[in-house]
Amino acid sequence: MNNVIPFTLPPSALSRRRFVGTIGATLGALALGRPLTQSVWAAPAPVLPRWRGFNLTNFFQAFSRGEEGQGQVREDDLRWIRDWGFDFIRLPMDYWLWIDTDWKTTRKLAPDDLFKISEAALEKVDRAVELCRQFGLHLSLNFHRAPGYCINDPEREPLVLWRDPRAEEAFVHHWDLFARRYRAIPRRELSLNLLNEAPNPREGYMSRADYARVMGRATEAIRRHSPDRIVIVDGLSVGNDIVTEMIPAGVAQSVHAYWPGGISHYRASWVDRNQSFPLPTWPLKHQDGSVQADRQKLEERFAPWGKLVREGIGVHCGECGCYNKTPYDVFLGWFRDVMEILKGHQIGYALWNFRGTFGILDSGRTDITYADWHGHKLDRRLLELLQEY
Repeated sequence: MNNVIPFTLPPSALSRRRFVGTIGATLGALALGRPLTQSVWAAPAPVLPRWRGFNLTNFFQAFSRGEEGQGQVREDDLRWIRDWGFDFIRLPMDYWLWIDTDWKTTRKLAPDDLFKISEAALEKVDRAVELCRQFGLHLSLNFHRAPGYCINDPEREPLVLWRDPRAEEAFVHHWDLFARRYRAIPRRELSLNLLNEAPNPREGYMSRADYARVMGRATEAIRRHSPDRIVIVDGLSVGNDIVTEMIPAGVAQSVHAYWPGGISHYRASWVDRNQSFPLPTWPLKHQDGSVQADRQKLEERFAPWGKLVREGIGVHCGECGCYNKTPYDVFLGWFRDVMEILKGHQIGYALWNFRGTFGILDSGRTDITYADWHGHKLDRRLLELLQEY
């Protein structure tokens, strides 16, 4: 695992009252390039329940002409997820969906637009929150596209989250709004996952300290309204690297399980853009026959995350799964190893997605036999694998 910094937890936890000063001192030290000291460490995040479930993409993409931009979670989806024995929903959201401007016509936002909120659009999020509560499913709200950043098409944003103070203020403003809006919802029912798939730190764009500063400010804003709210930060480098700098903030962390991309995103147009990935096998091999990825290498990648769990820090796998063009037996062989390793570390998961090209319903595969499920095509073997883990 790249960029993972060894750590040990402090011998005693600091009080919540000291949190603001602690995280402020920590982020100040990071900004100046100073190392952390034990005196600025706060209480670690509690170990999370081993939540198991799915990403629902109903708020995923504002520009979508289909269901991904409608903001309408299906009750049947939640009922089936519950009845199949799962307990978790991650809701990746595009913040453009609740911006009150004419962006649907212009397809653009101006910097000041980032603060213009549509109350009617937020009522759709309210409905999703209440439905998950009714069905006994923990809901984790996530910004897939946030003011100033998205892993997909970041150039669409009018500002850059890591460089422009106005974007940072908007990011904090939106999380302050959500924390205030849902402050009465118990923590066992709702968590807040700040930002999907942080980028690779690189000079001139974003440093690790920049990421910790922005996530730290949003965490502070949330805790002004809900001091015990579970806050989750995605790992750096697209959910692969532990954010050691955020441990003082007492947040949980999210790893994403898509490695190796030659299996998980074979022929996925946004990754395998030139359709150049070779037909995958498991273990995955280079052209010369040497091993590129196997069970041992998977274990090595997840080992630091397991260490976090053993040290008392909450870890969840917010996304995992495989695009529908990977040969099915290759996918299942790789994915069973992923699931076994995560379970061995007591790390829960959320499959991307429930319905769609990575999902258990209507995935569009041509190399399996589906079961009929109320008019949908059910991948029963994948469902049973998930239920096993």
